Amino acid sequence: MSIFDLRLETDRLVLRPPLREDLEPFLAFCADEEVMSHLGGVQPRSVAWRSFCGLAGAWQLFGFSMFSVIEKSSGQWVGRLGPWQPLDWPGTEVGWSIRRESWGRGYAPEGAAAAIDWAFATLGWAEVIHTIAPDNVNSKAVAAKLGSTLLRMGELPAPHEGKPVEVWGQSRAQWIARHG
Repeated sequence: MSIFDLRLETDRLVLRPPLREDLEPFLAFCADEEVMSHLGGVQPRSVAWRSFCGLAGAWQLFGFSMFSVIEKSSGQWVGRLGPWQPLDWPGTEVGWSIRRESWGRGYAPEGAAAAIDWAFATLGWAEVIHTIAPDNVNSKAVAAKLGSTLLRMGELPAPHEGKPVEVWGQSRAQWIARHG
């Protein structure tokens, strides 16, 4: 099976590796000041293109990256989430970012739960973390819904160095005890 055949499904979402058709909604997502306020700031189209290609390329090179999140009812791209571990990252992360128009629908915890199941089962990770800006109340709420707790303070590698992040997470054993 090719990585491009991979699909995780929840009640309302399809998670799959990024496709070319996801580029325009991804570019709009990266241009939204409110969405990007905790993700390093708005990205010019050329930088957002590189980010998108980095996500897609990580699938090819490493066998995992963030999924494109597709709303089943509309077929629309609504965000990105999933396993993420760039070079010098503080751990094995499952992160989430949902476009503003889809906030408040519970897509982040729904999709992240499926991605965490997949990361533990397929990637064999022993721990999942979530790096969260200290003032990002909404992401902390998602992490808590997933059963994660604040583990420590951390820092991201360049180009985000110097900005402290809260590192939330849980072990595989803790996840299995909560979710079976």
